[in-house]
Amino acid sequence: MDTVRSPREDTGLAPIAGSEPEILILGSYPSRQSLAKGEYYGNPQNQFWKIVEILLGIDHTLPYTVRISLLMEHRIALWDVVATCVRDGSADTAIRDPVPSDIRGFLGAHPTIRCIALNGNTAGRYYARMNISLPSTILPSTSPAYARMAMPEKVQQWTCIRTRRIR
Repeated sequence: MDTVRSPREDTGLAPIAGSEPEILILGSYPSRQSLAKGEYYGNPQNQFWKIVEILLGIDHTLPYTVRISLLMEHRIALWDVVATCVRDGSADTAIRDPVPSDIRGFLGAHPTIRCIALNGNTAGRYYARMNISLPSTILPSTSPAYARMAMPEKVQQWTCIRTRRIR
């Protein structure tokens, strides 16, 4: 008898923010590995923490809780555009029935946020539907699935999280 795997509905990770974040980095939705670990960018192949290390000096090998604390010291918050969805696997293309995160509510609770950095085109597409008027930019995805751009070029484009210069 063949077993048919069906997509399952998952709930994403809670937002992470310090007391006065200035920049909000929004991904699309966590990978299966990230959900299982309860960590943003928990897939070791994801380049997010390596880019953060290059730009902000936060060692990607530190324990997750330490990395998050240091990221908050840099006044950076993390969340995802999609709160829940049905998805088989980890690919953004497999997201079905997405329910958006309450980004407006989050911004209301964190009025110090000045700009939004979107981790990849999928996050950018979902975010664009929200019609939020803060400056934002779509950055190259740090996902291992996005291999069209070399790491040095990704780092160059992600520099805005250090400089806070978002178009």
